[in-house]
Amino acid sequence: MIKSLLLYMSDQPRLQQMATKMEVSRRVARRFVAGESTDDAIRAILTLNKSGFTATLDYLGENITKLEEASHATHEYVSAVDKIQQASADSNVSLKLTQFGLALDEAACALNAEKVVQRAAGFNNFVRIDMEGSAFTDPTLRVFTALRMKYENVGIVIQAYLFRSEKDIEDMLQLKSRIRLCKGAYKEPPEISFKKKSDTDANYIKLMKILLKSGIYHGIATHDPHMIQATKEFVRQENIGKNEFEFQMLYGIRRDLQEKLIHEGYRLRIYVPYGEEWYSYLMRRMAERPANLMFVVRNLFRG
Repeated sequence: MIKSLLLYMSDQPRLQQMATKMEVSRRVARRFVAGESTDDAIRAILTLNKSGFTATLDYLGENITKLEEASHATHEYVSAVDKIQQASADSNVSLKLTQFGLALDEAACALNAEKVVQRAAGFNNFVRIDMEGSAFTDPTLRVFTALRMKYENVGIVIQAYLFRSEKDIEDMLQLKSRIRLCKGAYKEPPEISFKKKSDTDANYIKLMKILLKSGIYHGIATHDPHMIQATKEFVRQENIGKNEFEFQMLYGIRRDLQEKLIHEGYRLRIYVPYGEEWYSYLMRRMAERPANLMFVVRNLFRG
């Protein structure tokens, strides 16, 4: 019930307006968001690099309502790719296609996304296309597939809580695509998604094994110790090297676990979000993990 409520709140513009004006909310957000500017995010990434982490940069904002906003996001990402190169930061970028106009004009969205992929290719850098709610799964895969046919430096995200994901992975592996596997953070109907955590976990492990046996470099994105342990056991059993895949985690979440994985010699990429549109992102992080919600509550009372 709490998870459903938080996911509902994440889509309420009026609540977003209220939260972004409150200093206590902004203070809480700084735990999970690297700042509001690209320069803030680059500084955070350089600090992570010094500790052995790589990163992926995400400019927050999705479901835009005007193509002018999509043009702004495109410019912001192209600039971010340039700044990553200038700072010699070990980071790629992740982007959501609704921020590039997917819900308004799929063709325009594809052109916008291609500008970022093309710019990154010039620096031998990589772009990850994030996956959003199920209403956008098919158009996201269409845009991604068209990009992947032209560029080597673009990958996709697949969400384990959807029934369709095994087939999507099979299709994406046919393109030799690099995939980030995550559980999924959107509210989906029971007709298309697993509702029990145990079922999602079982599917996650099944999909992880398919990916890691493919011989392609993938990202295993999870904070769940059981999923991490299952991955460790599988790569040990299959003699898969620690340099043949990477774990991925979110900025500010389970720092103890992040440091432990680096100490054990695994590769770990941190998803580093930034920007002024942090409200929806923060609400989804609280919905995903009770410990995040408790962190927010404690800070609200301190405020």
